Amino acid sequence: MKIVFQGDSITDAGRDKRNYHDLGMGYPKFAAENIRADFPDTEIEFINFGISGNRTDQLFDRLYPDAIAFDPDIVSILIGINDVWHRHGGTQIATTDAQVATNYRAILERLKNETHAKIVMLAPFLLDDEAKESWRGEVDRIIAIVRELADEFADVYIPLDELFAEALKTQPEPKFYSADGVHPNDNGRAFIGKHYAEAVKNLIEAAK
Repeated sequence: MKIVFQGDSITDAGRDKRNYHDLGMGYPKFAAENIRADFPDTEIEFINFGISGNRTDQLFDRLYPDAIAFDPDIVSILIGINDVWHRHGGTQIATTDAQVATNYRAILERLKNETHAKIVMLAPFLLDDEAKESWRGEVDRIIAIVRELADEFADVYIPLDELFAEALKTQPEPKFYSADGVHPNDNGRAFIGKHYAEAVKNLIEAAK
């Protein structure tokens, strides 16, 4: 079985780009550890092609060499926060909500048409950070786009923003999962990895 992780810096997390089996220090590492513990007798190849800073358009541009060509059994995607980020600075031309929806749909259509992969979609999220409070409405709109596309294309949808919001209700430290509201620390990475592993159990069982 082959699982490909796709996305931006949250997926990249310092991986060695010379070795796509290197999972970096992010949620793919924690997810793989949990999955291996759950399925010790199943041979699973984990591949990480997250690239820091990527937006939906950039992921579409590299989708064939960094996902389709590997003939994966599962492809997971966490993308979208940089489409918001670059509206608030940076050198890239900003993408609109409509462009995000078009880009993401094109990604999903290619995966459906050109692979046999099950699709796991993770919602973008924004945690507590005063500097990014103004992003909330935009992030919520991107999450709504992702959720609608997931209803159409995804085999598994993981509502990370909702899961973090619920977990923070009983967590007295607002920065417990992320210092900047976007990039998870080890607590946040382990949190995503745990939920990811739980969410894909049925997909792995069915493919065995």
